[in-house]
Amino acid sequence: MKTPMTRRGADLLRSELHRLKTVERPANSQAIGEARAHGDLSENAEYHAARERAGFIEGRIAEIEAKLGNAQIVDPKLVDAEGRCVFGATVDIETDGETATWQIVGEDEADIKAHRISYSSPIGKALIGKESGEIVEVKTPGGLKRYEIIDVRYE
Repeated sequence: MKTPMTRRGADLLRSELHRLKTVERPANSQAIGEARAHGDLSENAEYHAARERAGFIEGRIAEIEAKLGNAQIVDPKLVDAEGRCVFGATVDIETDGETATWQIVGEDEADIKAHRISYSSPIGKALIGKESGEIVEVKTPGGLKRYEIIDVRYE
């Protein structure tokens, strides 16, 4: 099953992958070599830390490659959802007299401070498929919240 991801999200993952392969991996390999040169590996903390770091780097590289291989890139500008909230849409909402703007994105891209929420979050799930003027109710830790959809854009 393909996982939806915005072009921005895919670009961020590609950038991290490039950094891991061209900067982190070589630097850590050098650290392992230097630690080996210090002799007895059984009591060499630098060697063990570098080996552990190598495992983390390789694991993250594999994880990113799998995510990118499974990604379905969605460009919100090309979406014609006839005013409905869909993956990639930017939604203006109002609740308790306050307005907010959120973009509905993939799980790896979600960043509440940057106004990006995951399509699989409770609010994201509630918004998907709805249109301007509709009211959605979402169960939150603080109780039931009502959100009115003011506008839906694909930018």
